[in-house]
Amino acid sequence: MNTGLPDMPADACDCHIHIYDLERYPIAQTSPVSPPHAPWESHLKQREALGIARSIIVQAMGYGFDNQCTLDALASAKGSAKAIIALMPDTPEHELARLANAGVVGVRFMMVPNSGNIMTWDMLSPMAEQIASFGWNINLQLDGRQLPDYESMLIEQPCPIVIDHVGKFLEPVTLSHPGFGSLRRLLDTGRFWVKLSAVYETSKIGAPNYEDVGCLAFALAHAYPERCLWASNWPHPTQTVRPNDAGLLDLLMQWAPSTDVRNKILSANPAQLYRFE
Repeated sequence: MNTGLPDMPADACDCHIHIYDLERYPIAQTSPVSPPHAPWESHLKQREALGIARSIIVQAMGYGFDNQCTLDALASAKGSAKAIIALMPDTPEHELARLANAGVVGVRFMMVPNSGNIMTWDMLSPMAEQIASFGWNINLQLDGRQLPDYESMLIEQPCPIVIDHVGKFLEPVTLSHPGFGSLRRLLDTGRFWVKLSAVYETSKIGAPNYEDVGCLAFALAHAYPERCLWASNWPHPTQTVRPNDAGLLDLLMQWAPSTDVRNKILSANPAQLYRFE
């Protein structure tokens, strides 16, 4: 194991990875990113190097509503992964049941501008109603500065909602920013989760510690240890220079120096949310 994290729990989970099997499933030319070839087998090597046992495969937006690459990887995982997919509202209930049996646990809403968006805000409430009885979650990525605009609508939803990438504030904000305050109020409800991940995407300070975004992750890990998840965002499809995954995991030591808190973030929280056996 290459990471310097001590006391990694045996069932640690990387809660946000993408699979790009470009040989079997080429990305459309219109995709806003040019990802690397990153099949399930490559992720297994990355996972082993980090000491990770479980994964959440998040549908890559370059594949649109075609979830087959994600579902094939899910089948290859043999129970060690769950999946977040793209889905049209009004999908028949028997199809939702089939997907649930395969290990699907949520639907992705990518709402960051110019990110290959295929879902719309008016789809979110109908989708939440459809998936609530299956115990699925909405995986939401947006510019966190917009959270105050959507806070009341999000609170009304009947299913859990997971906020990506420390809120994904496209411009780093302070702890007193209204958007971060909105994120905290959502977490206060006990029905929202946040991923401590992809700080490199929005940091202006940069590696190795990404302090301008890391300060938010630190505050969240200390105030909401039961609502935080960790993720690598492998294989970092938007980055021309890809960050070191072990270094990203080591950041969790700074944000959550307590072993008990790290075990919640890496193991207990994802086991609860994603319903691992």
